[in-house]
Amino acid sequence: QVHVMDSGGGSVQPGGSLRLTCAVSGVTSSIDLIAWYRRATGKERELVASLTSGGITNYGDSVKGRFTISGEIAKNTVSLQMNNLKPEDTADYRCRIRTMDGSFQGQGTQVTVSS
Repeated sequence: QVHVMDSGGGSVQPGGSLRLTCAVSGVTSSIDLIAWYRRATGKERELVASLTSGGITNYGDSVKGRFTISGEIAKNTVSLQMNNLKPEDTADYRCRIRTMDGSFQGQGTQVTVSS
């Protein structure tokens, strides 16, 4: 059974930093993409960042220059370093993986940015 564990959320003040981690277990086929999505209350889900097995990264426009996705998909662990956090970054963040057997996501970790 595939298990995606996303963690690292919390409450910080504007300008602060957090590091989210996505750890995957139980996969029986190769992961070709790991992505972080977020959904703020009353808003649509949006892509935050993604990393392919080939090392290609992609970022949502609102986080470019502030967030960095890194890790080794082959080791089933990816991190999202979030710097200079803003109140508008407040959301539920979820890790989602794509494999040949389908897509799976974690339970989510809450990030709250407020003064």
